[in-house]
Amino acid sequence: MADSSSTPLGQDNPPASPQESLEKTRADFVEFWSEMAHAWGINRSMAQIHALLYVHPESMTTDQIMEALGISRGTANMNLHELIHWGLIQKVQKEGDRKDHYIAEADVWEIVSCIVRNRQEREIAPVQRKMSELLDAYHVDSSLEESEEVHQRMKNVLEFIEMFERFSTAITPYIKGKHQQYLKTLVRVAEAGQALRGKSE
Repeated sequence: MADSSSTPLGQDNPPASPQESLEKTRADFVEFWSEMAHAWGINRSMAQIHALLYVHPESMTTDQIMEALGISRGTANMNLHELIHWGLIQKVQKEGDRKDHYIAEADVWEIVSCIVRNRQEREIAPVQRKMSELLDAYHVDSSLEESEEVHQRMKNVLEFIEMFERFSTAITPYIKGKHQQYLKTLVRVAEAGQALRGKSE
């Protein structure tokens, strides 16, 4: 007779230990965060490093980051420098250890405000400047039927970018300051507007 205490063939593996479950959750978060950030146009390795540090409350060294993500020292150093510049991580020292350690900003409100501010400076502002230059350099010629239409379409793009830039600038202090009530009110107003628009269609 078979031993009733033995695990039958095909039975699921024993449940993971708390440590194994934690490590799997960390790995899943790193993968998810890097995919999401990549869709936003943010460097994948940079997003992975940020996510890894965010889900490790204890600081990590460059070597530990390289081993966890399987990346080169050059990639690690370049992206750690960029993350420090963005304000998303900090370099710290541990007593008795000469190696540099890194920790992530834990406040999600600060993280979002850092991302919004940096993307605004690096992506929105340059586009706004270039569109302004194109419009200043282009002179409408009444002898060309499409000249005014082209000018107006370019102007529409610039006006939208300027509106988006003003919105980003206006909203960032409220995110950074954790003004949840104001942001909730803003969301309710937007939702109410959507509901009214839906009824009128």
